[in-house]
Amino acid sequence: MLAKTLLIGDIGGTNARFALADPEAPGFSQDATLQCADFASADQAIKQYLKDVGARSPDVICLAAAGPIVEQRVRFTNNPWRIAAAELSEQFSISRVRLLNDFEAIAYSIPFLGEKDCLPLGLPEPEALDAKYYTIGILGPGTGLGTVGLRKHGDLLLPIAGEASHGGFAPESHVQIEMLSALRERYDRVSSERFVSGPGIENIYWAMCRIHGEQRPQLKAAEIFAKATEGGDPRAAESVQIFFEILGQVAGDYALALGANDGIFIAGGIVRRYPDMLENSRFRTGFENKGRHRSLMERIPTQLILHEQPGLLGASYCALELLRGTEVMPTS
Repeated sequence: MLAKTLLIGDIGGTNARFALADPEAPGFSQDATLQCADFASADQAIKQYLKDVGARSPDVICLAAAGPIVEQRVRFTNNPWRIAAAELSEQFSISRVRLLNDFEAIAYSIPFLGEKDCLPLGLPEPEALDAKYYTIGILGPGTGLGTVGLRKHGDLLLPIAGEASHGGFAPESHVQIEMLSALRERYDRVSSERFVSGPGIENIYWAMCRIHGEQRPQLKAAEIFAKATEGGDPRAAESVQIFFEILGQVAGDYALALGANDGIFIAGGIVRRYPDMLENSRFRTGFENKGRHRSLMERIPTQLILHEQPGLLGASYCALELLRGTEVMPTS
C-alpha cells in the first residue's frame, strides 16, 4: 500500500515554502522554497514542487498563508495569488484540504519544538508545557506584527487568532511619549504595529532623529540593525534598544490579555537574526513592567523561537490531523 502524500506549505507575499509532512508524527522533509512571482497560481507552484521532489499527487493539502482566512479563502496583499480550499480540492481530486493563517500554523508548532528550537529570554527558566492544560501567546514582528494564542485543553489544541497588534500604542517613558507625538504627524492612529515590525523600526529611527534634531537619511530596517551591530551610528543603536523594549511591553500586554501565564514565544525572522541583541536588550524589563501585576509577569517565561520553519511544522500537525480525520479547530 502506497504511503500517503501530505503536502504542506507556508506562503507569503514573495516566497512559497513547500514540504512533505510525515504521515506518522508532526514533522516534514524535502522542504523547498519557490518564488511566487514565477507562477501564475498556487496550484501551478504545487505541481512544480511535486515534480521537483518526485512526489505523487497529494492525498492531503494544508497551506499556511500570510493573510486572513475567510471561508477557507485567502487573498494576498503583495502577491497576485488567490487561494481557495474548494478549488484546490477540485483540482487535485481530494477532500482533505485546509488553509490556515501563518501565525495559526506557528501556534500549532509550539508543542512539537525541541529544547534547541527555543532560546530562553531572561528569567524564569521555562519548563516543559503541561501535557493537558496551558495557555501561551506568540508574537512575531515582520512586515507587520503577527499575534496568536494557543490553549491546550485535554486533547484539543485551540488557536486564538485576532488582531492584537492593532491595539493602540501605550507609551511607558518620556522618550516614547515624544515618539508617539512624532508618529501622529504621520498616521491618524498609532497602533503597536507602527513600532513593532520591520516598518516599525524604521519609524522609531525616523522619530529618534527628529527628536534629536538630526537630519539623517531614512534607513531600511536591515540597515538600521546592521549599523547598530557595527557601531558608529548611535541613533541606530538607540532605535534597536527601544524596538526590543517596546516588543517586551507589547508582549507583556498580550500575556495579560490572553491569560498566557504559561509562556510567551517570540517568532519571526527579524528577531531570530539578532538573538544576542535581543538577550542583552530591555525586552524583559518592558515585559515585566506592569505595575500591580509585576509579580505575575516575573513568573511568565519568554522564549525566542529558533526553529527555521515553525509554520511548516505546525502545518504538518494539521495535515496529519486531516489524514486521521481528527477535527482541527478552525479560527475562521
